[in-house]
Amino acid sequence: MSKNKISSMAENKALAFRQKHLISLLEGYERQSAPIDFFVSSYFRANRALGSKDRASISEDVYHLIRWKALLDYQLEVRAIAPTWRARAALRAERDPKEYFDQEEIPLHIRVGMPQELFTELTSSWGEQKAVEIALVCNEQAPTFVRVNALKTTREELLAKWQAQGYFVSAGKEAGTAICFHKKLNFFTLPEFTQGLFEVQDEGSQRVAELVQAEPGQKVLDFCAGSGGKTLAFAPRLLGKGQIFLHDIRAPALREAKKRLKRAGIQNAQTVLSEDLSRLKMLKKSMDWVVVDAPCSGTGTLRRNPDMKFKFSQEMLSRLVSQQRVIFEKALSFVRPKGHILYITCSILKQENREQVEHFLRTLPIEQVGEPFETIPESGKRDGFFAVLFKRKDVV
Repeated sequence: MSKNKISSMAENKALAFRQKHLISLLEGYERQSAPIDFFVSSYFRANRALGSKDRASISEDVYHLIRWKALLDYQLEVRAIAPTWRARAALRAERDPKEYFDQEEIPLHIRVGMPQELFTELTSSWGEQKAVEIALVCNEQAPTFVRVNALKTTREELLAKWQAQGYFVSAGKEAGTAICFHKKLNFFTLPEFTQGLFEVQDEGSQRVAELVQAEPGQKVLDFCAGSGGKTLAFAPRLLGKGQIFLHDIRAPALREAKKRLKRAGIQNAQTVLSEDLSRLKMLKKSMDWVVVDAPCSGTGTLRRNPDMKFKFSQEMLSRLVSQQRVIFEKALSFVRPKGHILYITCSILKQENREQVEHFLRTLPIEQVGEPFETIPESGKRDGFFAVLFKRKDVV
C-alpha cells in the first residue's frame, strides 16, 4: 500500500473520529443549560482521548455551527430536513453560510445569523446597516488578548520573551497592557501564567478598567466583582496602598477571585459576601470609587458566547434593565460625597447603556464625568463595551 493511501486513510479516520465527537458534544449541549464554553471545556475534560489538534478542530466547528444555526435551520426547513446537529454539520460542509448573504428572498436577520428579536433590537440601537455589520462580525472568531500584570513585569519584557520563544504575538493597539495572540494555545499551562505575569482579558475590558483612576491610599469597591477581572486590571494603580473590596452575590466566583488575586501578587484586596451585612454597612458612603460591572445581555461578546443569541428575549432585556437600576442604586450608597462610580456593561443595546445613563442622571444625586466609553465588536479587535463615569454630588 502506498504512503499516500495510508496517509489518506489516517486522515479520513481522524475526520470520522472528530465528527463523531462533534455531534456527540452538540447533542449533549442541547440536553442541558450550561453556557457553550463551559460545556465544551467539560466535554474535553471527560474525553481525554481527544488530542490538542482534535480539540481545536472540534471547538472551531462547534462555534461555527452555533453562530450560523439560524441560517442553517432555515436552509434545512426549505429542504424539509429535520434540524439535527448532524444535518447542520453536513449542510455547513456543503456550502459556506456567508455565500447566502446576497439571496434577498431569505429574511435579512437569517442571512446574518441572528434571531429576529435580537436583530430588531440591534437595528433599533444602531440602524440596519450597522446592525448587519455587527451581526456578521459576531459570527467571526474572536481575537485572543491577554493583560500583562504591571505589578510583576512589563508588556515589553513579556512580548520579547514570547517572540523569542516563537509565539505569534503583537502589542495591543488600544490598551497599554494588552498583548494579542494570533494563534490560540492553552494559556493556563504557560509558566508565565502560574507566575502571575498575565491574565486572559479582552482588550476592550482592559480599556474599561483604565477608567478607574483610583490613586494609592484610596478605597475602591468592585460591587459586581465576579471572579475579579476588572479588579486585577486596575489594582496596580494603587501600588499596594489603600483597600480594594470585591463584592458579589456568587460565593464561588469570589473564591476564584481570591486565587487570582494571590497569583497576581495583589495584597490590598479583600472579598465581601452579600450576606455579610454588618461589613457592608460599615462600608457605606466611604468609597472613593465604586465599580458596577452590571449583569447584562452580553451582546458585545457574542463572538465568544454565540449561544447567548438564542437565549435573548424582550422579557430578558426588560428584567436586566430593572436589575441594573436596582444594582446601580445600591452601589451608589457606598460612594462618599464627591466620590466616583463607574457603570459598565458588555452590551451594545441602547436600553442597557445610554438610556440607563439618562435614567440615572434623572433620578439619582450624580453628575456625569466626561463622555461615555463605547465600542462595538470589530474584526480582529476588541469586543463591545459601554462605560460611563459619574461623580456623586455633595450631600448636605
